[in-house]
Amino acid sequence: MKKVSMLEFRRNAKAVIRKVWRGQRLIVTYRGKPVMRLEPIQGKSLGPDDPFYKLAHLAKADRRPLTNEKIDQIVYRR
Repeated sequence: MKKVSMLEFRRNAKAVIRKVWRGQRLIVTYRGKPVMRLEPIQGKSLGPDDPFYKLAHLAKADRRPLTNEKIDQIVYRR
């Protein structure tokens, strides 16, 4: 996966967003360390069945905070 620095993202946000819009996944780094991932959203629009909207309900049903790993499993189906 290609990397883009925070400085480059700030200076060229429009170009970086175009890359993501065309399907490229990027890691954004801050001071050389990865801090976030930019990736295109699958499909044309998000609907109420998108897993992201179920997180609060799932956290309450489990009665304990969801870990980042569990959230990734739910949202990205990993």
